[in-house]
Amino acid sequence: MSVSKSLPHDAARLHVTGAARYVDDIPTPAGTLHLAFGTSNVARGTLTGLDLAAVRSAAGVVTVLTASDLPFENDVSPSNHDEPLLAEHTVHYVGQPLFVVVATSHNAARAAARLGHARIDAETPILTIDQALAANSRFEDGPRIYAKGNVQAALATGTNRLSGRFEVGGQEHFYLEGQTALALPGENGDMLIHSSTQHPTEIQHKVAEAIGLPMHAVRVETRRMGGGFGGKESQGNALAVACAVAARATGQPCKMRYDRDDDMIITGKRHDFRIEYDVAFEADGRLTAVDFTHYARCGWAMDLSLPVADRAMLHADNAYHLTDVRITSHRLKTNTQSATAFRGFGGPQGIVGIERVMDHIASHLGLDPLAVRRKNFYADSNAGIAQTTPYQQPVTDCIINALVERLGHSAAYETRRAAIAQWNAQSKVLKRGIALTPVKFGISFTLTHLNQAGALVHVYQDGSIHLNHGGTEMGQGLFQKIAQIAASEFGVPPGQIKITATDTAKVPNTSATAASSGTDLNGMAVVSACQTIRKRMATHLGEVYNCAACDVQFKDGQVQAGATQLSFAEAAQLTYQARISLSATGFYKTPDIKWNRIKGVGQPFFYFAYGAAVAEVVIDTLTGENRILRADILHDAGQSLNPALDIGQIEGGYVQGAGWLTTEELVWDDKGALRTHAPATYKIPACSDRPDVFNVALWDQPNPAQTVYRSKAVGEPPFMLGISAWSALADAVAACGPAYADLQTPATAEAVLTAIHHTQRGAPE
Repeated sequence: MSVSKSLPHDAARLHVTGAARYVDDIPTPAGTLHLAFGTSNVARGTLTGLDLAAVRSAAGVVTVLTASDLPFENDVSPSNHDEPLLAEHTVHYVGQPLFVVVATSHNAARAAARLGHARIDAETPILTIDQALAANSRFEDGPRIYAKGNVQAALATGTNRLSGRFEVGGQEHFYLEGQTALALPGENGDMLIHSSTQHPTEIQHKVAEAIGLPMHAVRVETRRMGGGFGGKESQGNALAVACAVAARATGQPCKMRYDRDDDMIITGKRHDFRIEYDVAFEADGRLTAVDFTHYARCGWAMDLSLPVADRAMLHADNAYHLTDVRITSHRLKTNTQSATAFRGFGGPQGIVGIERVMDHIASHLGLDPLAVRRKNFYADSNAGIAQTTPYQQPVTDCIINALVERLGHSAAYETRRAAIAQWNAQSKVLKRGIALTPVKFGISFTLTHLNQAGALVHVYQDGSIHLNHGGTEMGQGLFQKIAQIAASEFGVPPGQIKITATDTAKVPNTSATAASSGTDLNGMAVVSACQTIRKRMATHLGEVYNCAACDVQFKDGQVQAGATQLSFAEAAQLTYQARISLSATGFYKTPDIKWNRIKGVGQPFFYFAYGAAVAEVVIDTLTGENRILRADILHDAGQSLNPALDIGQIEGGYVQGAGWLTTEELVWDDKGALRTHAPATYKIPACSDRPDVFNVALWDQPNPAQTVYRSKAVGEPPFMLGISAWSALADAVAACGPAYADLQTPATAEAVLTAIHHTQRGAPE
């Protein structure tokens, strides 16, 4: 079996030698043109005219396109047809594309784009949550509400009661490879698109609309991305469409890539939230009622905001059984970048809200926050207790109690907590904090029809195997895992498998590689295709060697048929010579899911992934500066397909999650201009910000759900483990004074210092 082995990433050698080819590395034909957008410097207003004379006469410019030059659809929205490629009559945010320059070089296009002058009658922009609420600027007529039990009655009769407000910041994706696309025009108007995208089929769909042809006229190919994190699920549409339209107009190949500043100014980010809560609880910390209100700042276009906000609601319970609960969600429209998918897809915002509540209750009662968390956990499935989520899905696979018990022991949580208390009692300037926070994350697309995948497998007569599937590789190791799955099905070494670029001409109607479903969906589709071919081979070989097909064994590169042993290549050759097809498609759809998003009732998730992290931090009470000293993680990857890749995903997810809640701060000025649009002003975690002690282990039990080789998704769930860093910082702040440590996010040095001062000066709770 090739699965469950720690094999290196399929392109590891290419990555470290610089030979891995990304879209910007593809050799382009002579005469390739380059594109750049001219953008609005006004956040809201009426576009009355464009003066583009200087742009058209600039060096290297071939043509300039405005909305009136677009031949068909002027839309790049993934959902609501409310996102024009180029603004027509109104502008909605600083950075919105107004025109596109087509020039002989990248630099010429960018330089010319800056020469345009837009005449805009400016209006007062809606930038904040409060402004959007005051203007009733939203994407649905009213708030969405999911509820279970009678929260009003339970709140009224609660023994203890608290309320609070928590600001949760957004986040820039900061993928290493920026957005980029290349369009190569073909005969009869056909178009080949190379795109750095998580969703090739969506690119195909939007390009086809834009050039007025059926989807079969557009082929999209994606070999790899230099990171995606959700930022390439829909945000690449604009580049691909612009290149295709320009290629159609000029008859020449067209290429576009954003420089880092352009990328950050134009594209959407993680949704920032305001979370308000009202909770009732017993003296031991057990919640009896919780009423959440989510305010999501969605930006100017709908994009994927509705399902993102839905998933935040679906994860408002995290790992805690809530008997009486209500979650109210407002999806607010503002004159800022259209917020979009980001690792966790709203789940992190929902989870950090309930973790804030747990810490607040513990502070009020003077209890260890872990004791409060344990009091509220869902019962482990072996306890035989029937419990449901706020959206009525039974929780049948819970392991959080046993997992936290093991992690608490291996990380010496109680001993270290006592030592930290002693340290803080003696240290006046430096204070330490520790926290253990859990994760329960639902796996599946909440838009049910997206839970499907296809694959195409060819076995050649020499025994080599070619494979294509609908997932995209963005550094997470999907292709290596899929190769291991195929190798296990055929009983051959993974090196015998070749996976080529994701291609809409080979596997149609693909879903985005998102929702942590890349391996779950595509892996099962590949299994289906491989088993079809293997059955054909076994049937033929059984007839030749006089044995039952079920007795033909594929193992270690050999095929055993009765008393005869063949190499896999020999078996393939014999099957080919018998005129039996060695090519098959595979298809998979996730079973047992159903979801009514309007009522907020159903089973949107096939299973849950679990994990927990212990973080230890230190803060400087004079400056607010802080460090993560140590992180201990135990994460549930089911029967891991590749432990090394999974541990890498967990480590990266933790650091990225901690960065979201600590160092990464998005700042807009009062005119709606993003001020943190470069590495100089927007601070992602560096290598030196990772914990000095970083222990990661995998939970060693298979997935009870029938997933591919009983593995579990591991893309998004580890991101929420980073919440432990914020919680530990709040614990350190709490050591500074008698008042509640009201630490907001992102917990930058300034925010930590503000919370310290509040804790020192405020009245105890």
